[in-house]
Amino acid sequence: MISPTLFQKEIDLIIANAIREDIGDGDHSSLACIPSDAKGKAKLLVKEDCVIAGVDFAIQIFKYVDPELKVEVIIQDGSKVQIGDIVFYVSGKSQSILKAERLVLNSMQRMSAIASKTRSYVDILRETKTKILDTRKTTPGIRALEKWAVKIGGGENHRFALYDMIMLKDNHIDFAGGITLAITKTQEYLKVTKKDLKIIVEARNLAEVQEILSNEGVFRILLDNFNYEDTKKAVSMINGKCFTEASGGINEVTLREYALCGVDFISSGALTHSVYNKDLSLKAV
Repeated sequence: MISPTLFQKEIDLIIANAIREDIGDGDHSSLACIPSDAKGKAKLLVKEDCVIAGVDFAIQIFKYVDPELKVEVIIQDGSKVQIGDIVFYVSGKSQSILKAERLVLNSMQRMSAIASKTRSYVDILRETKTKILDTRKTTPGIRALEKWAVKIGGGENHRFALYDMIMLKDNHIDFAGGITLAITKTQEYLKVTKKDLKIIVEARNLAEVQEILSNEGVFRILLDNFNYEDTKKAVSMINGKCFTEASGGINEVTLREYALCGVDFISSGALTHSVYNKDLSLKAV
């Protein structure tokens, strides 16, 4: 996993790029009709039940746009909210509030959708040992936000990108000439480069699970598109020698059944790629 410092750099880049994209050479709508010294106040209004996410991110946006903006937080990230709830108030220069408005709403609506879906998965997994993971199936350019939202919803982050964990999937294995060759080459690469990265290896069937187990140094085995019965058999074969992860088309209907097979983790791209934005609004007070 990436460090908190590197993660914050990703967040800073997202804010700077989004503001550049949205404002360009000026918010001419506001500049045209609102005096530069005019002060105002707005509230973040919930218009759809959800798990709220992005409050801390919104504070960073407001601070970036105008350090003098004041935010009064009423409801914290990760809280369940209902229609009509007020999450926070922001006050200061009216032009500054309007500059930040769209980025705050776009981000919080997306993050709240992801946090809400993640929380629903976490609830399904209650009283099992299985944890829900996200994937790299994220919106280009805002991965840090989407993975942050998964954490707010109670899920866990998988690797952030290609550089913070080794993951040998089917194509890597096939191009490398097989499972054992892929693992051996990877371990040699890590020694030469002096990189300390965990290794996950994907298995497509029970025979591949057995071959992975004949190698040392594998952190986790990914059981890709296994049925329930084979997942149980694989967990029994692995027997705690490394962590287990189930993935591949697992949804709300099948999630708990896979957890009851005994896997440590279930990864789901749906947490980030199959959600619709929650309805929030920033309204002048």
